[in-house]
Amino acid sequence: MARLAKAGLRPTRQRLDLASLLFRCGNRHVTAEQLHAEALAADMRVSLATVYNTLNQFRDVGLLREVVVEAGSTWFDTNIDDHHHFFHENSRHLQDICCTQLNLPDLPCLPSGTKLARVDVIIRLRDAE
Repeated sequence: MARLAKAGLRPTRQRLDLASLLFRCGNRHVTAEQLHAEALAADMRVSLATVYNTLNQFRDVGLLREVVVEAGSTWFDTNIDDHHHFFHENSRHLQDICCTQLNLPDLPCLPSGTKLARVDVIIRLRDAE
């Protein structure tokens, strides 16, 4: 409840329920569909649309990061610190990479009038055959 209040969100029952699922076990990556299935398994009455809306609200206030792996594949990440990702294509699993483990010394010159906001790197992996 304190986390929602600090972010300026009213602590509604559905927000509290979804926040408890998201933040109870440390950092994790979920899709809206995964979180919806978890909510239903926990006997929480919530629609998929509400899950999407809540995840987007949490993202908008900085409680989550959105990770777009490909068109139509969006994950929400409870780790909001700077970091990158491995994406395991076979299992469709995201894994954090600490930003200090990836050295990007030669970024291109930024267009005039802009500043660097963040660099997101997704390294795609496939199972070895």
